[in-house]
Amino acid sequence: MSTSSPEGATSASSVTQETALTLISEVKGAAARIGFTAAVAVTDQGGHLKAFERADDAPFLTAEVAIDKAWTAASFHIPTHVWNDYLADSRVAPLSGHPRVLAVGGGYPITEQGRCIGGLGISGGSYAQDQQAAEEALTALGFEVVGP
Repeated sequence: MSTSSPEGATSASSVTQETALTLISEVKGAAARIGFTAAVAVTDQGGHLKAFERADDAPFLTAEVAIDKAWTAASFHIPTHVWNDYLADSRVAPLSGHPRVLAVGGGYPITEQGRCIGGLGISGGSYAQDQQAAEEALTALGFEVVGP
C-alpha cells in the first residue's frame, strides 16, 4: 500500500466497498488452494458489516461465525486467535459471555499504516485454515498482519 494515499481506506478511515469485495475474492482463492469453502465477512472500523459472501456448500453456521470474527477483530484491533489466552485470565474471562466475542482463529483487523480500518472474518475450515486464508488475503492486498 502506498504511504502517500491509502488505497483501502476512505477519508473516514474505513475499508472501502471495493477493497472489501477484493478481500473476499482473495480469501476465496486462498481457501480453494488450502482446500475448504468458506463464509467471509468484512466490517468497517466500527464493526458494521461492509461485505459478505458464503459459499454454496459452506455450513449455515459459518455465516454468523465469520461476521462475529470480523466484528471481534475490528472491535479490539487484534486477531481472534489471541483471545484464547486473554480469556484464560480471570480478569478478562467475563467477556467470554459476550455473544459476539469469538476466540477462534480466522478473524483479523484490517490494518493500514498502523490504523485499523475494518475487520476480516473467515469461517469454514479449521481455525488454522481460516487464519491462513486471512493472512494470505491481507498480505496479497498489502495490509499489515498484526498480532502474534
